[in-house]
Amino acid sequence: MTSFDVEKVRADFPILDRLVNGHPLVYLDSANTSQKPRQVIDTLREHYELHNGNVSRSVHTLGTEATEAYEAARGTIARFIGAASSDEVVFTKNSTEAINLVAHAFTTRLGPGDEVVVSEMEHHSNLVPWQLLCERTGATLKWFGVTDSGRLDESQPVITERTKIVSVVHMSNILGTVNDVSRIVARAHEVGAAVMLDCSQSVPHFGVDVQQLGADFIAFTGHKMLGPTGIGVLWGRYDLLADLPPFLGGGSMIETVTLERTTYAAPPARFEAGTPPIAEAIALGAAADYLSALGMDAIHAHEQEITAYALGALADVPGVRIFGPATVEGRGGTVSFAVEGVHPHDVGQILDADGVEVRVGHHCARPVCARFGVPAMTRASFYLYTTTGEIDALVRSLHHVRKVFG
Repeated sequence: MTSFDVEKVRADFPILDRLVNGHPLVYLDSANTSQKPRQVIDTLREHYELHNGNVSRSVHTLGTEATEAYEAARGTIARFIGAASSDEVVFTKNSTEAINLVAHAFTTRLGPGDEVVVSEMEHHSNLVPWQLLCERTGATLKWFGVTDSGRLDESQPVITERTKIVSVVHMSNILGTVNDVSRIVARAHEVGAAVMLDCSQSVPHFGVDVQQLGADFIAFTGHKMLGPTGIGVLWGRYDLLADLPPFLGGGSMIETVTLERTTYAAPPARFEAGTPPIAEAIALGAAADYLSALGMDAIHAHEQEITAYALGALADVPGVRIFGPATVEGRGGTVSFAVEGVHPHDVGQILDADGVEVRVGHHCARPVCARFGVPAMTRASFYLYTTTGEIDALVRSLHHVRKVFG
């Protein structure tokens, strides 16, 4: 049993009380975006009602309060991921921007003959920026494949002496696979390459300590971890951040400016040009506090229980093919599947008619769908507020799908 009361947790999420098409909402799309507890919503409202001001620009009371809350949130996030210093935490608008920031910074470091390594498992946001980098520089893109069981295929020597950066997903958004990246990190560092991890699906769901991971950069996003949209995080080792050029130019990221030239602020300010997402960052800090209070180990244990229950229940539905690892070992709370003879869009529409919200499509991971020979998948994804009763509702609705399509 988990160490927190799921029904008590659910009471913090106002949206879970609503009806969809006359049915109780069954929200199984948290890998897409999580729902928000009152504590986060209240933090947003309180900031705008009482403390709204711009940061790092004013000496008046509101500006000071906003700046202090914004930097306090940075400190909260640093502690949440085990960063050595809050100066290693850069606020971005999402994971995509964080990955693009690093990819852009490597433009001057790569040339023909150099190699960038990703995997076949990547979300498009951790694939397209590296494709663009290779187009700009003439470098070569290489990748780890995916096995039939949904694991990274490390059997081939993809990382070589020519590799300059490796960027792979920590937990797959489509297969649910949690990758043991220790061997990849060790091999990359052995050849002098940097390592970036897309932690969009891992940071919200189980404890992530950047010191233990050993990577050089990680990216994650607020809206998948109970926070608002429009806020994400790039973490990087400070010495590496200090060696990167700016991504965007403008206010706040400067040290001095003349008409002839500009010098740049130290990280993290160097990478936060213009007015940042202030309220969103503060609310993200509240989301991290909420998760910490429950305990990431307890949240992970709950999701493992739910995922094991879902894998068993879905396996009993005729015609359902599950993708990814068959057990909860090395797997997170995301289960993608296909219903034989039924397009995922039709599955999604019937489920929605029953109040069951899932995601359908290629999940911004089209190469994974191609790898498994399907045009799209249906994905159910779970979080701290998911119950076994909701999995039962999913299964009942899938039987409805089977009935409708014979």
